[in-house]
Formats: sequence, structure tokens, C-alpha cells
Amino acid sequence: MELLIESLLIVLLRLTDVSIGTVRIILLTRGSRWRASGIGFVETLIWVFAVTLVLRELNDPVRMVAYSAGFGLGTLLGVTIERWLAIGTVLVQAVAPVSSPSSATRLRAEGFRVTELNGEGLEGGVRMIITVVPRRRLRQVLQLVGEVNPSAFVTTEDVAMPQVWRRAPSVRK
Repeated sequence: MELLIESLLIVLLRLTDVSIGTVRIILLTRGSRWRASGIGFVETLIWVFAVTLVLRELNDPVRMVAYSAGFGLGTLLGVTIERWLAIGTVLVQAVAPVSSPSSATRLRAEGFRVTELNGEGLEGGVRMIITVVPRRRLRQVLQLVGEVNPSAFVTTEDVAMPQVWRRAPSVRK
């Protein structure tokens, strides 16, 4: 009975520290170094408890499997949590023939800042719209573009925005 309880505890500890670690890494890549370092402290503390339980009986395969299961489940949970949090900023680009409707007007009406460029594609003139939005609003942007121009070719890309770029530029005379 003790082995079962400790094995479940190992799984839960690893699930927690690995999911926290996944979020920490994502925060680091998105520029939130202070939050990431605080999370790293908690992550390591939990990890130490989990490893202590495994090292108590180093030759016990049940504990090893529990440790590994917690790692796998923690990775899955960490990515899921990160998607719920929708941390960061994303660049959205939509390309469509010039003759098709432009999504820029609709996006601007919804409060998004959009740059619109004309260019030349394989089959003639194209229009590209570019916008940078918080990830939590990505689904809304994709839905709006899809409603206005379902044939648009849309790509997204995570972007890191330095702290100085996050503020609106001031005009100096």
C-alpha cells in the first residue's frame, strides 16, 4: 500500500513540476524572465521531492515507471496550460488575390492594426495583410479573415517583442 501511495505521489509531483517547467520555458522564449525564474524555483523544489522518493528505492521499477509517467503527463499538461493562458504575441499574414475581398477593413473595424501590401504572386496580383496580435485574440482574427475571404492563405508565427516596442511610439517635434 505504501508503494502505491508513493508511486501516485511521484506521478503527481512530476506531473506538477514538468507542467510548470513547460510553462516556464515558454515564458522564457516569450521574454518573461522574472516570472520564469520564480516558476523555476517552485519547479525545482517539487522536483527535489519527487527525486527523493525515487532514490529511496533506486532499484524499484514501479517508482521508475511512476517518475516517467509523471514526466510524460506533465509535458502534455504543461502544453495544455500554455494554450489556455495564450501568452505572447503572434504575427498573422494572409495572402489572397487582389480581386478577392480584403480582410483589412473588417479587422480594423474590430480594432486590429493591419498593414496591407500589394504584390505579385504566381498567378497575378495578390494582397497581403499583416497584423500582430496577442495570442489570446488569434482565433478571432482567423475567424474574421475566414469570414471575409475564405480562400486567403493564412500563416501565423510567434514573435518576441522587446519591451521598448510594446509601448506606442511617441511623436516628438
